[in-house]
Amino acid sequence: MITIQDLFWLIPSASVLALIFAGIFFYRMKAQDEGNEVMKMIARHVRSGAMAYLRQQYKIVAIFFVLITVVFAFLAYCLHIQNPWVPFAFISGGFFSGLAGYIGMKTATYASGRVANACRHSLDAGLQIAFRSGAVLGLTVVGLAMLDIGAWYWVLNWFYGDMELSMRLVVITTTMLTFGMGASLQALFARVGGGIYTKAADMGADLVGKTEAHIPEDDPRNPATIADNVGDNVGDVAGMGADLYESYCGSILASAALGAAAYMAVPEMALKAVLTPMLIAALGTILSLLGVYAVRVKRGASQTELMAALNRGINLSSFLIAIASAFLLQLIGLDNWAGIWGAIVTGLAVGIVIGKSTEHYTSHDSYPCRKIAHSAKTGPATVIISGIGIGMISTCIPVITVVVGTVLAYGLASGDWHFTGAEMSKGLYGIGIAAVGMLSTLGLTLATDAYGPISDNAGGNAEMSKLDPEVRRRTDALDALGNTTAATGKGFAIGSAALTALALLASYIEELKISILHWSEATGNTIYKINDAVSVEVSKIATASLSDFMGYFQVTLMNPKVLMGLFVGAMMSFMFCGLTMNAVGRAAEKMVKEVRRQFKEIKGILTGEAEPDYVRCVEISTAGAQHEMIWPSVLAVITPICMGIVFGVPGVFGLLAGGLASGFVLAVFMANSGGAWDNAKKYIEQGHVGGKGSESHKAAVIGDTVGDPFKDTSGPSLNILIKLMSMVAIVTAGVNIAVTLF
Repeated sequence: MITIQDLFWLIPSASVLALIFAGIFFYRMKAQDEGNEVMKMIARHVRSGAMAYLRQQYKIVAIFFVLITVVFAFLAYCLHIQNPWVPFAFISGGFFSGLAGYIGMKTATYASGRVANACRHSLDAGLQIAFRSGAVLGLTVVGLAMLDIGAWYWVLNWFYGDMELSMRLVVITTTMLTFGMGASLQALFARVGGGIYTKAADMGADLVGKTEAHIPEDDPRNPATIADNVGDNVGDVAGMGADLYESYCGSILASAALGAAAYMAVPEMALKAVLTPMLIAALGTILSLLGVYAVRVKRGASQTELMAALNRGINLSSFLIAIASAFLLQLIGLDNWAGIWGAIVTGLAVGIVIGKSTEHYTSHDSYPCRKIAHSAKTGPATVIISGIGIGMISTCIPVITVVVGTVLAYGLASGDWHFTGAEMSKGLYGIGIAAVGMLSTLGLTLATDAYGPISDNAGGNAEMSKLDPEVRRRTDALDALGNTTAATGKGFAIGSAALTALALLASYIEELKISILHWSEATGNTIYKINDAVSVEVSKIATASLSDFMGYFQVTLMNPKVLMGLFVGAMMSFMFCGLTMNAVGRAAEKMVKEVRRQFKEIKGILTGEAEPDYVRCVEISTAGAQHEMIWPSVLAVITPICMGIVFGVPGVFGLLAGGLASGFVLAVFMANSGGAWDNAKKYIEQGHVGGKGSESHKAAVIGDTVGDPFKDTSGPSLNILIKLMSMVAIVTAGVNIAVTLF
């Protein structure tokens, strides 16, 4: 008979399988022809710039990781208010997150020239290379995540082997949660830094090249062109890879921690609940491979057929994981397996609905985009107003979908449809499982997302290499499709962040319990003083239900500490967006000035007689991104710590809840507005509403420029912000317990 311990080996097996196929796809892509010497030269320039930036970013990030690791080590080994594994787990999460981004970007920079060359033959040939190259990133992310999670579980289970099973599982899962902070911090640096880089270059290229010099996008005469192409890889490949790596790990780890707490009274069932999210993710990894091979089109396929092929792969994987997970849960013998399966299906459905909603509001074939395009007839002001309005309206479906999904997942997993709180732990476990279900097909979903910037770079290569106009038409078709898939990917990432953040909020409570036990052991105290009026026996806190625990710490809306936390959390989303958008603006100003300077001082650029100074523009974007990414990232780390020290546990709960609510809605708005502006411009460039070079086109370019930091910097960074603040709160729970001013 197969035991749960036997099934555990499915996790490392899925990891190895994913990494093997990622390697196969990578080397098959490299075996393709990169084109003529000019195409190879351009690809080398982009590849060199991207890798130079990433190396510089990792140097800066490494400094922060060393400093934070030293702090964690001090808390763990000197003050004894932190788990001793935390410093190592933190480094592990950051390392694997960075590695996933590095591999993804290396793949993308090798793939773009080959996609351009393939488009010289057919549209479908370009799609195959672009998509399979994107699959390298998707499979690398899930493969490394499974490897990291599986290894940590095995090591900690061996190390704490003498501990009673229920408590061992709680300790293991709460410890594993800490490597999520490393992944989140790495992801935030990647997203913010990459977003600033790519949008500074993109805005400089568009504002001066398109609207002032009247030259095409990606024209080799534009000094910012290489930097723009580098930025696509830095922001949308390395950044997205690191982003979804931490979402994926966060959802699995939070669910495992909640499972250990929910079934603590029945040790064998707790073990099954802990391993279930890991096994579902492993199953999804294997089935994503089938979805990758399902994405096929016939020669001469239209853009509609290309989109249908991508959707076919995603839908097939989602259907198979829904069926396979039912058999898996039955085999495991998890309590209320049908309800847990319902939560998985709910998560899958939430992901599909959010994706379709995003596609509707951002696709260039949809009414909202065409409405924005037609508003360009009256100038850039109406374009901006229309895009903001549509972005605001677009938040409705994702928010309602997440609300309905949360209610269903909670009710199905707990059986408590009246929400009395009697089975709150099991209900929260269901929400975590829903997030796991939503992200179970990440290997494929991320492939469709990474496909976008690869196609965009291919178009740039075709333009700069002066290939036949038909090649550029084909790459533009892939790029337009990629804009939709990228916007869908951002919506997917934001939606998963909402469910994951809810699960992390509950996991914070479990970490607090463990921290109180550590505090009690370190100090010898058996009574924990919450405030001047409330003191509780440590034994009661350790075994308290979630409702009891919230009561002990007075986490209610009537507590001013909670309300103040809510306001600060809501403010954080807007402040973070303001900082990142201003950062893009400052970096873009430098780029615009540099491009104008080169057009003025280097004679012969616009006539093609002189070569622009591409390196200088790459340097400006790199320096701007490295400098500007620091303060927003630091703010995201120090705010939960400060809130915990000043207002304690109630303040932190308020902060996380306020940040989650405002951050989720704001992220959807910004991502969809930016995507809609971008594809409205593409719609006009296809010959509608006056076509390229018209006044409508100039107005749409302005709208797209405004939308760039919306969709590629601030918006996608917000979903990391809300999870990072939760992760920081979890990791520093011991500090919240030991030190509180009010």
